[in-house]
Amino acid sequence: MTTQQNLSAAIDALLANNYSYDKTLYEAVKTTGEMLDADRCFIYIRQPDQERGRIAFCWRKDNAIPDVVQPDWQPDTTDLPQEDPLFRSALDNTKVIYVEDVKTAGPGVLNEAFENKTFGHRALIHAPIHGNGKLWGILEPCVFEQTRQWTDEEKT
Repeated sequence: MTTQQNLSAAIDALLANNYSYDKTLYEAVKTTGEMLDADRCFIYIRQPDQERGRIAFCWRKDNAIPDVVQPDWQPDTTDLPQEDPLFRSALDNTKVIYVEDVKTAGPGVLNEAFENKTFGHRALIHAPIHGNGKLWGILEPCVFEQTRQWTDEEKT
């Protein structure tokens, strides 16, 4: 089975368990992180009509990786789109962005200083979650300490 098939089957199994929403989302984040062999995976959830969001669920391979959960909702359409090109891109479209190296991606893709200060990762997948023309969240698996060339299978 491919990563895509394994991940789809695992997510389907989670949904069939009728867990609470919180447990389902955390387990989906964890499963995604593990199957992509990431160091950390989190999901940023949004209330688009209120233009606010927060990182609600974060899985880490080990406790040495920083936890980025944000307990409180924060406005996300004031300064954030100017500071974070990845977030601005997510607001504008559904395009998934694969960053092999934060240090070489360039300012057209991301703000290296913002990424280093806020997240500390070296490579990432920035996957916006859209529905009905609105951004509802962002799924972000990432790795630390080294670059990562995301395979076609992982991208699928």
